[in-house]
Amino acid sequence: MRQVVLDTETTGLEVSQGHRIIEIGCVEIVDRKLTGRHYHQYIKPERGIDQGAMEVHGITEEFLADKPVFSRVADEFMDFIRGAELIIHNAPFDVGFIDAELKLLDADARLVGSECKITDSLQLARAKHPGQRNNLDALCQRYAVDNSNRTLHGALLDAEILADVYLLMTGGQTTLGLSADDDATGSTAGSAGAIRRLPADRPKLRVISVTDDEARAHEARLDKLSEIAENGVVWRR
Repeated sequence: MRQVVLDTETTGLEVSQGHRIIEIGCVEIVDRKLTGRHYHQYIKPERGIDQGAMEVHGITEEFLADKPVFSRVADEFMDFIRGAELIIHNAPFDVGFIDAELKLLDADARLVGSECKITDSLQLARAKHPGQRNNLDALCQRYAVDNSNRTLHGALLDAEILADVYLLMTGGQTTLGLSADDDATGSTAGSAGAIRRLPADRPKLRVISVTDDEARAHEARLDKLSEIAENGVVWRR
C-alpha cells in the first residue's frame, strides 16, 4: 500500500481568482512506514503573492524569481504521486489548485482524482474528534507530535508532520492509558505529555489473520448466542 502525504503553499486562498501554487511537498509511506522518499519543489507562480499568504508561509516573490514554472516540473511531480493514495489535510483546497495548474497546461489533462485515490485527513479528524479543533497544530498537540520547527507554514515540513499525525490518528491507541485530564480534552498523548515523532526505521506492522479453526469456533459460539438472544447476535447484523 503506497501513500503520499501532500501539502502545497499558494499565492492566495482562491484558485478561482487565478492564484497559483508556489511550493509542493510530499512524503512517501509504504505499508504504514515512512520510506524516506520525498518530493519537494518551489515554483515560480508568474503572478504576485497576496500579503496575507506571505505572512503565513514567508515565501517572497524575490525568492521564487529563479525557480521553475509549473510546466517544467509537472511530469516529475505527477510521476511521484501517480497511483498512490494521497493524504491531504483539507484536500479540496490542494487538489483544486493542482487541477487548475494541470488545466492551464492542457485543458484535457487527466486530473488528480483520476490518477490517485484522495483521502482528506481533515474529514477523518472531524469524524474522530467531533466538536474539537482539527487543524494541524491542534492535532499535533492532541497526538503529541513535535511541531516545534513549524514557525511558518512550509509544504514539506507540513507534509512530514501530517504523515506522523495521520499514522497516529489511524493506528489505534497510542498510549497504555489516559489521565483524567486527557479524557476531558480528548488528548491521546498520555499524562506525561512527551512530544514524539514516529521513527522512520520502525519495523513493519505485524498483521495477524484469523485461522480457519478460529473462524469456525467463532461461528459456533455465535450459533449458541443466537439461540438465547432475543434480538439476534449483533455480530451478524
